[in-house]
Amino acid sequence: MIKIKVCGMRDPLNIREISNAGADYLGFIFFSGSKRYVGLDADNAPFQQIPGRIKKVGVFVDEQPEKILEAAYHFDLDLIQLHGHESVNDCRKVKSSGYQVIKAFGVDAGFNFTSLTPFLQFCDYFLFDAKSEQYGGTGQKFNWEKIHQYKYDVPFFLSGGIGPEDSAIIRDLNHPAFFAVDINSRFETEPGLKNVNHVKAFIKEIKKVIL
Repeated sequence: MIKIKVCGMRDPLNIREISNAGADYLGFIFFSGSKRYVGLDADNAPFQQIPGRIKKVGVFVDEQPEKILEAAYHFDLDLIQLHGHESVNDCRKVKSSGYQVIKAFGVDAGFNFTSLTPFLQFCDYFLFDAKSEQYGGTGQKFNWEKIHQYKYDVPFFLSGGIGPEDSAIIRDLNHPAFFAVDINSRFETEPGLKNVNHVKAFIKEIKKVIL
């Protein structure tokens, strides 16, 4: 069954509501250039209220591995998403410290999935987003047919412009490594605040269960 990651969380009440809506992963952005920036010195109390069944993902962009690991410990993160131009060695350092690694890549028509080969050993998941000058949250899609060119076994998250109306298309994306969808800006009432009803309805459609 496809997993759901709701990214760009920040508000304590909204975190609790989205947790109850059936999300499998919650994403917290630790990149100061984002409108959904949590802050490295934020109160970790909202993180402690998240049920254990939900995995907490810290999203970082070209941050020093030492600072990533410091934040991961402070906020009790489960996975680290590297969403910039991080090297294979950066992935290795984070993974060797005991955290699962999601490495994001911007995909366009010319993207070659063989460029991922050096990362295979040091990443637990890949995340495929629309290629952009920004780092996520753009609301833009790439051509999802492109994922059929991906031939590796490392499971991937699909991201980039996913909205409430995309559930049927996503269910029809038949790829053995398709693990999860990552939703963000198109489910928001404002940056960092998700529409609970839209998220809940989307999860229900994707998983075809009554929540």
